[in-house]
Amino acid sequence: MARIKGAMMTRKRRNKILGMAKGYWGSKSRHYKMANQAVMKSLRYAYVGRKQRKRDFRQLWIARISAACKLNGMNYSTFMHGLKTAGIQMNRKMLSETAINDPAAFTALVEKAKAAL
Repeated sequence: MARIKGAMMTRKRRNKILGMAKGYWGSKSRHYKMANQAVMKSLRYAYVGRKQRKRDFRQLWIARISAACKLNGMNYSTFMHGLKTAGIQMNRKMLSETAINDPAAFTALVEKAKAAL
């Protein structure tokens, strides 16, 4: 029975890692061992970053809504509570876009929230 050698698959696996490490500084892009460590760490950062992006955007939307509420004489938490009691279901992304692009509509929402409280 013939002996099976793994050189081809090993080379393929190593080239895949080195391809992912293309553009890294110094030995990290040339030596497999260092490239593997750098790629594993960058993949971990990418995974965490996908979770953090959701948090960061929500934080940004809340900051924008809060600033727009303060211009209309209300704070963020009472505004959101007012919207909930008024039965207006609008997500934070759309509220922040409205606050930026259509201040008159946002002012109308603030008035409805005030009336509901």
